[in-house]
Amino acid sequence: MDDPPRILAKPRCVDHAAAVLGEGPVWAARDRALYWVDIKGLRIHRFDPATGAAASWPTPFRIGSIAPRGSGGFVGGSERGFVLIDAAFARFDIVADPEADLPGNRFNDGKLDGAGRFWAGTMDDAEQQATGALYRLDPGLGWTCLDRDYRVPNGPAFSPDGRIAYHSDSAARTIYRFDLAADGSLSGKRPLASFAAADGFPDGMAVDAQGCLWVAFWDGWCVRRLSPEGACTGILPLPVQRPTSCAFGGPALDQLFITSATIGLDRSARDAQPHAGDLFVAAPGSKGVLAPPFAG
Repeated sequence: MDDPPRILAKPRCVDHAAAVLGEGPVWAARDRALYWVDIKGLRIHRFDPATGAAASWPTPFRIGSIAPRGSGGFVGGSERGFVLIDAAFARFDIVADPEADLPGNRFNDGKLDGAGRFWAGTMDDAEQQATGALYRLDPGLGWTCLDRDYRVPNGPAFSPDGRIAYHSDSAARTIYRFDLAADGSLSGKRPLASFAAADGFPDGMAVDAQGCLWVAFWDGWCVRRLSPEGACTGILPLPVQRPTSCAFGGPALDQLFITSATIGLDRSARDAQPHAGDLFVAAPGSKGVLAPPFAG
């Protein structure tokens, strides 16, 4: 008989942001700070764990995720396509729009791989049609579509050795595993894990140094730790119904930051969850893997 998942560290709230749709946490080593977005609240947030200071900036349109850029500022995915953002969050320059013919689509979650490439998925903002896709933005600012037919894409995430990519369709309650080649191409798509309605929806995720996946579960009140084979080995309970994503950060990459959302919660649910939409941190006993900044 398999051992039951163990209960992991208790998280604490570090930024009472009450985000509408908090998402996309990413650790910027150059700034020693954690950045994250509120997609539908049109904000970018920053948290400094050394001082506890939090700050935020408005965005001119919806940003699904951002990641540090080697030359300064950030790269991201937005409702208008791939975007380059300056360090002061004053300029938002669209560099490519792979889905200009799909005005109802927007970029959602995104991450850097170990080669400094930016990956992000698109989705029907109404969450009705499976018109989403997974894209890779290369340093030369050319893009490639790697996979299609997603309704609510989340992730992606990458194994520490750079040979495996993970991506989920939250609407299908399924996380997929791909073989990742050095040139950034994918092959061998297969389900890693699927979940029941009672588990919630697998949302954003991060990989630790042991190759395990840490997955936030929308409507699941938790983050789950999955082995590389997809078995749940640990649960990190949260005081909010809709955790959205997670990322390792801190100077030693031993802190797990978790974003959450208030969207869709009625008044009674909001009253019962005063920390909905906030940023949390926990010490889970694992360390993350720092991706290099975007090379473009």
